[in-house]
Amino acid sequence: MSTPAPRSSYANGSVANILRSLLVIGVLVAVLVAVVPRVNNVSQPPVDVTGASVEAAQESGWPIERPTNLPDGWKATSVRYVRSTDGLMTWHAGYQSPTGNYVAIEQTKDATSGWVEAQTNRAKLTGSLQAGGRTWGTYVRDGKVQNSLVHKASPGDELTTIVTGTGTFDELSAFAGTLQKVPAGAQP
Repeated sequence: MSTPAPRSSYANGSVANILRSLLVIGVLVAVLVAVVPRVNNVSQPPVDVTGASVEAAQESGWPIERPTNLPDGWKATSVRYVRSTDGLMTWHAGYQSPTGNYVAIEQTKDATSGWVEAQTNRAKLTGSLQAGGRTWGTYVRDGKVQNSLVHKASPGDELTTIVTGTGTFDELSAFAGTLQKVPAGAQP
């Protein structure tokens, strides 16, 4: 019968051996972190508000609006024409302002009070202002950063329009001033 090999002193699990092992593992992790590339920001594909607005106008038959001639620095981030609160079809186009705030247009036909409340995040009416040749109700959401401009449909104006987001009222007003109806018969 052979005698077992003597046990290594490293197998005793001393504190010094644990610290050396942790140091080696830490150096390996630091090397991996240093050599693996990381993404600083995620870029999304460009959003085609113009094309989507033409398609939505053709599909709905509505005189929807989109911002035109926005100053440099505005970036389209989202666009959709979908069913929303109270089953109402809603045109939406969202933008990031030059200051990093979010501003969006929401439009629907025959808007209900529930739809307006949902789009403004149940904000309170605080006053009114003039922008883009229209009178807008100003809404401020307490406890959240959300401001909204609401232009309710009138007899000759069949769509209720809301400009909303984290932007200041100056930004919302400037955005509202650029809104133009999508030309009838335009091609996407």
